[in-house]
Amino acid sequence: MAATFFFHPALLFFAALPVVPLLKGIWRQALVLLVPLLAFTLVLGFSPGTHGVVDVQGLHLVFGRVDKLAIIFANVFTLMSIIGAVYGLHVKEPWQQVAAMGYVGSALGCVFAGDFLTLFLFWEGLMVFSTALVFLRKTERSTRAGYRYFLVHVTGGLMLLCGIFLHYHQTGSIAFVRFHQETAGLAEYLILAGFLLNAAVPPLHAWLPDAYGSATVVGSVFMCAYTTKTAVYALVRSFPGFDILIVLGVIMALYGVVYAVLENDARRLLSYHIISQVGYMVTGVGIGTALALNGACAHAYAHILYKSLLFMGVGGVIQVTGHSRFSELGGLWKYMPYTLVFTLIGGLSISAFPLFSGFVSKSMVISGAWADHLNWAALGLTLASAGTFLHTGLKVPYFIWFWRDKPSFEPPKKEAPLNMLIAMAIAAYYCVLIGVNPEGLYKLLPFDAHYHPYTAQHVMESMQILLFTMLGFFLLIKKLYPEPKVGLDLDWFYRRGAVIFMAFCRNVLRMVDEQVIKNLHKTFALPLLRAFARVANWNDQRVVDGVVDNSAQAVLSFGDHMRVFMQPGILSRYIARTLTVLAGIALLALYLR
Repeated sequence: MAATFFFHPALLFFAALPVVPLLKGIWRQALVLLVPLLAFTLVLGFSPGTHGVVDVQGLHLVFGRVDKLAIIFANVFTLMSIIGAVYGLHVKEPWQQVAAMGYVGSALGCVFAGDFLTLFLFWEGLMVFSTALVFLRKTERSTRAGYRYFLVHVTGGLMLLCGIFLHYHQTGSIAFVRFHQETAGLAEYLILAGFLLNAAVPPLHAWLPDAYGSATVVGSVFMCAYTTKTAVYALVRSFPGFDILIVLGVIMALYGVVYAVLENDARRLLSYHIISQVGYMVTGVGIGTALALNGACAHAYAHILYKSLLFMGVGGVIQVTGHSRFSELGGLWKYMPYTLVFTLIGGLSISAFPLFSGFVSKSMVISGAWADHLNWAALGLTLASAGTFLHTGLKVPYFIWFWRDKPSFEPPKKEAPLNMLIAMAIAAYYCVLIGVNPEGLYKLLPFDAHYHPYTAQHVMESMQILLFTMLGFFLLIKKLYPEPKVGLDLDWFYRRGAVIFMAFCRNVLRMVDEQVIKNLHKTFALPLLRAFARVANWNDQRVVDGVVDNSAQAVLSFGDHMRVFMQPGILSRYIARTLTVLAGIALLALYLR
């Protein structure tokens, strides 16, 4: 049944963009909170229907396609916008809040898009506003990371746009609908590549830890929630059942866990775990069954909340101490106990600990793999889950808060700002609520599949894996001590490639320009240009000017003679010529009769 009312929630965010910088103090804070609250309220009242259809040159642009899949992502996106707004209330600079609002609005535009051109419009908005959140850190590292992030996502956007054009050329349609693996061609796989880049699928993933680890404290909280999950939404919408996604998803899940071992920076470690957790969602999309797709959606919902909670906890540490490297931290439990508790809840949630949100969502994807007889995928995801608990559930809280009596500096004896703690508390509440009462989340899921997470077998299996992982962590803890090193990833290739390319431009191309091109220009080009100029000058003076000037002179001379003949100034001659003309006319008339 069609909805009786629809107001696009993205319009609220975009309408607030020019207003936020004009307000100050409590008025700006009120607007920043009011907009996401109104958007969340709107989404709660939506029911399936199609709205905002615009015809442009025969193309049907749909800005408001509302169904259960769109509603669940819009629900968590607007909920996260409330949490993020509370978390950033202390920020004095308005531009972070402007960029965050544009970012959320663009994500909502993607969710409700019913055609690929509308999707692409908001897809590029995601790139622009998220890049701003990186640049607004205003450090040399963030500036470089922002440029890399922008260039990588422009490449992904171009792949997506090329795929859309090819698809329209082949089918005459730009509808944002499901593709089928059996009939997919170059156009569909180009679109898939554009989605996979935003989902941070290896080898198209290195932008994520690079940018998220360099963004502003508030910006990284928003970024961990929207870009990759918007890509997951697009994959669920268009590419369920594509077998390649199963392989890529399992690789993601394991790859992120392995690279987290190497990380000394807390935000980069969490970023690698985003790659790992999105791997579960990509795997669920690849499996394509109702249970697995529900698992992908449920895990996206839970992931946004617990990952933002983890980024908020680490952001609180950065806000208070100015440090994010494990080798510089430790012993903070005396100074930041509330942040410790909230971060532990996030760690237990991402580790799929019973009674926390990850337990009721991650297991749906693994169960979908077992049910589809993809035993290797289920085992790979289970192994990745153990690694997640090792690093995010244990390594992050231990090395920030416990591994030594005090850090290498004297931190101020205070917690994170109150608004940060409130935002963490809201996210922590939802992490526990979903884990304790998963039915509220399951009612939002778009596909018809029933799942019961709290079986005795599932709880016992999970607890065994988690407890043995904990045992291994404390047995091998000395091997995990943080060291001030920089991990190398696949971004090394384009970083070094850019350095080599610039060196090639400065040395080789400049030498060719100075020694070859300039000599060729001086030896051949300049003489030819001079010869051409001489010929053109001769043609202008002798031919063009000659014809024009002589023609003008002839006309003037003829006019002078006619003037003397026709206008002599003597009355007798005028009368004689008039009579002669009249006589001639009369004779001609008599002759013609």
